[in-house]
Amino acid sequence: MPRTRPAGWVLRGVVSAHVAAIIGQPVFAGVYLTGDFDGLRWHALGADVVTSVGYLQLIVAIVAWVRLRRAWPFLATLAVVAAETVQYFAGLEGTLWLHVPLGVMTVAALVVQFVEVWRRPLSARPRTRGEARDA
Repeated sequence: MPRTRPAGWVLRGVVSAHVAAIIGQPVFAGVYLTGDFDGLRWHALGADVVTSVGYLQLIVAIVAWVRLRRAWPFLATLAVVAAETVQYFAGLEGTLWLHVPLGVMTVAALVVQFVEVWRRPLSARPRTRGEARDA
């Protein structure tokens, strides 16, 4: 029975932290939109946290790709981080026609990724005949 390897557990932890951070963003935006201007400060701080955790997740996904020989966590993370980066700068520029729908899509994509990393064991993929053995 395959078991989740340490690289998989680290990836799960970082994805979980990323989801926890991003879930606060619509809440802070809603607080601001109801007239509490401190909500905008919290939303901006949250954007910095979400973006930082996203880049950390990208590094962890690279490690998982190397250690577990699974590319999908890296590719999924790359897509989320690219969207978050566009989202971040759209928010700074006040381009709400892009910032709001991209934010919704980014939250949804990250929640799907969260479910996927916890759904089954993150074990190393078996080597193919052409792959070299570790020394």
